[in-house]
Parts: sequence; structure tokens; C-alpha cells
Amino acid sequence: MRRISNLRWWIVGLICLGTIANYLARNSLGVLAPELKSTLSMSTQQYSYVVGAFQLAYTIGQPIAGAIVDRIGLRAGFAMFGIAWSLANMLHALAAGWLGLALFRGLLGLAESAAVPSGIKAIAEWFPARQRSVAVGWFNAGTSLGALIAPPVVVAVSLWADWRMAFVVTGAVGLLWAAAWYAFYRSPAMHPAITPDEAALIAADRPAAVAPSSARQIVKSGRFWALAVPRFLAEPAWQTFSFWIPLYLATERGMDLKQIALFAWLPFLAADLGGVFGGYLSPLLMNRFNLSLIPSRVTGVAIGAALMIAPGFIGLAGSPYLAIALFSVGGFAHQMISVLINTLSADVFTPQEIGTANGFIGQAGWTGGLLFSLLIGQLADVTGYAPLFAALSLFDVIGAVVLIACLPILSRPKEFR
Repeated sequence: MRRISNLRWWIVGLICLGTIANYLARNSLGVLAPELKSTLSMSTQQYSYVVGAFQLAYTIGQPIAGAIVDRIGLRAGFAMFGIAWSLANMLHALAAGWLGLALFRGLLGLAESAAVPSGIKAIAEWFPARQRSVAVGWFNAGTSLGALIAPPVVVAVSLWADWRMAFVVTGAVGLLWAAAWYAFYRSPAMHPAITPDEAALIAADRPAAVAPSSARQIVKSGRFWALAVPRFLAEPAWQTFSFWIPLYLATERGMDLKQIALFAWLPFLAADLGGVFGGYLSPLLMNRFNLSLIPSRVTGVAIGAALMIAPGFIGLAGSPYLAIALFSVGGFAHQMISVLINTLSADVFTPQEIGTANGFIGQAGWTGGLLFSLLIGQLADVTGYAPLFAALSLFDVIGAVVLIACLPILSRPKEFR
């Protein structure tokens, strides 16, 4: 195979494509929510149970999927989960009611739970520490790109055929990606296309090989809780944006499906920009302000938390367009936070244990997202969405305070954390 310069950036591009496929399938439900509620005679509460089925399965699945990928390797593991989530999404076309939809949604959650632990593990294997946040920023852009293209793609297919075909098409994309991943991906030590200079650059930054911590040791460590608590508080915002924006725009702002397709992608475009900006922010803070590695990540999270105050005022917005603008600020801010917390997990855990560790951290985040989605299902029709959006801003500020307080734990050598 021909040698490829800067192969690690091509690897990030391939991960990003997988994340796009993952989030395109995931966000199809949110785009179709107004139509599905009518066609399948679902109440808002029942829709929250469908969303909750995905979130519960994803929450349970993340550490399991991360451990499987740690055990069998990224090449086979990530491809296997990619095939599984594609088939699960295509099965949504068979749903005849909210219970069936919830079942298929749960299967999708189990399969898709491997995406972030696998991506972070690949970046931990392929990138020097100073470049990781940039790599995570571009990888994380796939989450927003998938969510960004979901509204126009899903609406176009549903108008051309129907909502069932929209699930089939968005699921099939993942099958193509899984084949590409299995064909191209190898670890740095085994990839035939890596140049000697790049192999030396990666090897020079890798820590000495040590026995990975057990799952029990990981969840008992201070470094785990320092990241798990902020992730628990931050994730409800992204879950809300991913699953509830279209329904909010339809019920409280009076938008129809075509209008949602025209505007609902904007917060995810902003999220893309925020994720990439967050990745570059950490090296900028190190170079311009002489911050060390870990404090540069934490400072970026604090800046993102301050920006997250904006979506707390969505309930006061005088027009749907101002509401979308505030959602967009929130998307930008949240992805800054997400990129830097995920990068911190690669900074403080070894490559041998990062899949499992990131899976448990993700499980903490998705527990928060699940609980908040169920809360929305119970309260949205009673109180409206305004107080719920306000709560999201408070969560991120508290999460940033916790992370700042835990900075001494994260900055210590591993054996003392």
C-alpha cells in the first residue's frame, strides 16, 4: 500500500464519517416526531418513552460497548457496531405503534453506544496529546453534521416516499461506512500506509505500557468522577437539542414539517463550529497564555458553560427565529464542552483502558440526558418548555464549577488520582 502523509488526519476523517452516519440515523426520529405522533397516535408522554428507550439502552450500552472494543479491537469492533446500528434503524420502518418504535429505538441505542468510546480510543491511539483536542473537535463535528443533514434528508425522503423509507435510507448509510472502516482501519503499529516519521511521532508520545485498570478501579477513581459529574450535567442539553427541537418548534412555535426542515439544522451547524473551535481553543490557550494541558481543557469548558446561559432565555424569545438563534448559541457552546471533556478522558486514561473509561463517563452523561428527557415528557405539556430550557443553562455552569474544583485531581500523575 502507498504511504500516506499525515495518515492520522485521514483516520479522523473516517471516524467523522462514521459519526455522521450514526447521528443521521439517530436524529431521524426527532425530525419525524410531529408526523409520527399523528400517524401512530402517540402522546407527548409516549414519545418521551420512545426517546427514553434509546437513551436507556445507550446509557447501559456505552461501558459494555467500550469494553468490547477494548477487547476485540477497533477495526472489527467499530465495524460490527456500525452494521448493528444500521440494521436497527432500518427496522424502525416496521413499527406499527409507539411500543414497537420504542423496541427498535432501544436496539438502536445499544448499537450506537459504541460510537464515541470507539472514536476517542482511535484518537488516543493515533494522536500526540497536544493534538488530541483538535482531532476530537473534528471527530465530534460528525455528531453535528449528522444532526445537521438529518432534517433536509429525512424530510426529502419522507415527502418522496414516506416516513418508513426515511428510516431505511438513513440506516443504509451506516452499512457503507462500516465496510469502509473495516477495509481501511488499522492501528498505527500495523497500518501499511503510515510513514516512518508519523509512526515515530505517535510512538514518542505514547505512555509506557501498563496493565489497564479494571472497570471497578476506573469507577472508583477520582479522575473518573471529575469527568463523570460534569458530563452528567452537560448531556441533557444535547439530548434536548437532538430529540426535542422539532417537536418544540411544531407545538410552541407553530412550524410545519417544511419549515422545520428549513431551520432546525442551524443549531447543529453552530454545534459543528463550536466543536471545531473547542478543539483548537486548547492549543491556543497553551500557546498564547502558557496554560498547561489539563488547565487549557478546563478553561475551555468554563467558557462554553458561560455561553450556555443563552439558551436559558429561549422561553422569552419573541419569535421562532430568535429561539433558533439561541438554540444555535447553545449548540456551539455545548459542543465546545463535549469536545473538551471527551479529550480530557483521553488525557487522563491510558489507551488500553480509554474505551471502557469513556464508556462509563458517557453512561453518566446519558443517565442525565435520559432523566431530563423523561422530565420533559412529564412537564412540557403542563409548564411549557421555557423553565426546562432555563435549567439546562444552570446545569452546565454547575458542571464547570465541579470540573474547576477537580483540577488538582486531573493534574496529578495517574498513580495519585
